[in-house]
Amino acid sequence: MVRRALSPLERWYWIADQISPLNVIGRVRVHGPLSATALRAALTELQGRHPLLRVAIEADSAGRDPRFVPVPDRPVPLDHRVRRAAADAEHDWAHVIDAELVNGPIDWRAGPLATATVLSGPGPDGDVHDLILSLLHVVADGTTLVSLLRQWVELAAGEAVAARAVLPAAEELFPAGHAGAAGDVPAKAKAERDESDLLRLRPHRVEADLAVPFEQRRTRFLHRSLDAPALDRLTKACRARGVTIHGVLAAAMVRAVATDAGAPDATWFSIGSPVDFRDDLDPPVAPDDVGSYVATLPSLVEHEAARPLWSTAREISADLRERKDRGEQFSMIRLLGAAGPVALADSMPFVRHLDEKGPINFCVSNIGRFPFPDTIGPWRLTGAQFVASLSVVGAFVATVNSSHHQLVWNFTYAEGIVSDERAARLADLCVETVLALLAPDPVEEQVSSR
Repeated sequence: MVRRALSPLERWYWIADQISPLNVIGRVRVHGPLSATALRAALTELQGRHPLLRVAIEADSAGRDPRFVPVPDRPVPLDHRVRRAAADAEHDWAHVIDAELVNGPIDWRAGPLATATVLSGPGPDGDVHDLILSLLHVVADGTTLVSLLRQWVELAAGEAVAARAVLPAAEELFPAGHAGAAGDVPAKAKAERDESDLLRLRPHRVEADLAVPFEQRRTRFLHRSLDAPALDRLTKACRARGVTIHGVLAAAMVRAVATDAGAPDATWFSIGSPVDFRDDLDPPVAPDDVGSYVATLPSLVEHEAARPLWSTAREISADLRERKDRGEQFSMIRLLGAAGPVALADSMPFVRHLDEKGPINFCVSNIGRFPFPDTIGPWRLTGAQFVASLSVVGAFVATVNSSHHQLVWNFTYAEGIVSDERAARLADLCVETVLALLAPDPVEEQVSSR
């Protein structure tokens, strides 16, 4: 059982969630007959294998010193709904996430820190079931959600899923050089570099359409994707140019934000990239372990409308490699622990500073190619993906994974701060920018045909 204090990173996510919901949500579609009884039993088994799915959070009377406490007898709530028409299957899962789950409060006092929703009914090719899990960001990231969905289906199919051990907080597993007093040196160096860059370049962010009070912040969700042929072309093009897919997506996102805002050339933007650091911990943490193991690193990007997007993507790819090699993911968390609030009551100055002057309010969180099986037991699986709500920590965010031969590119935005029309325009422009990059070049085709 887990009984320990929240780490500084977990504590910040907990505080943010109290202002406005901060959830991570995962969804996968199961094709074929699957009973409600089997789903409930498998979810109970899944909860039994993960200690952090059996906790609540307690704090003292002043809302300080939060800690995980075990709640072993409280099952993950399961809302199982039956759809009537096959035509509803195409969009109802996205509607439920948008209208309910990205803003759905999870009762951290009672626990557990998770809820489940299943949408069952006829689909285009027989019975389909959309399995959706929602967890507090305190205990989950995108990798956590997609992994838990896979394990849920495996357990429903009668496959073996190993129980996970109780792990210490991520900060206690930082590698040498970033743990203890030694970590103060690289953290200070990162802070000085960031401050110098901000003063010198004055990077822009996503500007607000409207001012929305923190406690009224509401997340909205838009679903986009690249199909298998487009993903294949993107993968091959990136490999040929020595560029990461993440670099291309981030470059496209900056281009979209800059173009939509009418930014002139030589305008700088700061885009965040949540970096998974499981493999960098000592010892490493497996993808199947529940927890939040990401830290957002900024990349400063100069907008030049006529500059090839490949060049920008290459710079972002190199910048993130250098930052991760320096261990900035650990320094960021240390800096947050030093500067962040310790309770909701004293959080507003920090939240206001982030909202008005923080270097990042848009980012792309990409967990890369996640090997979600196409079949488990008797079922076919499609559409594995994750979504992040924003609380008070961003204005426009993309979440990305490649599974089932497609690249899912989801977008969430702070309603009002970014208008619905603008959010849809930005999301479409991001996708169109990448697709245009992959369009055949007539000159290249002529040369290759000779």
